[in-house]
Amino acid sequence: MASEIVVDTSVFLALIKGERVNIDAMAILDGALISAVNYAEVLTKLSDFGKSPADPEIADILALLGRIEPFTEARAVITSALRSETRHAGLSLADRACLGLALELNADVYTADRDWSRVDVGCAIHLIR
Repeated sequence: MASEIVVDTSVFLALIKGERVNIDAMAILDGALISAVNYAEVLTKLSDFGKSPADPEIADILALLGRIEPFTEARAVITSALRSETRHAGLSLADRACLGLALELNADVYTADRDWSRVDVGCAIHLIR
């Protein structure tokens, strides 16, 4: 396993929705990294659910994160290059930003999105459900 862990938006959503997962997702989040693109998506989904990052249960989950990684020009190039390798699985821009960050950092990535099991981009992808 890589020393760093990158998490996708879907990991947060599974926890926030109280979905059943196969691993200790809270332990995975503890110290994990997230792309600023994915973090924006998490905040957007919270708003859609009528929740706030300040809500105690949400704040506890978000506080586990190690850091939010900026979406730089170099990361945008990596993200765009992943389009052809992931198009068949329907991965979004945020999905590819997450994978690109994991590739750049040689990190493992965790997601709840089963479509990711259909791609092989050079980093270890772990499904939480």
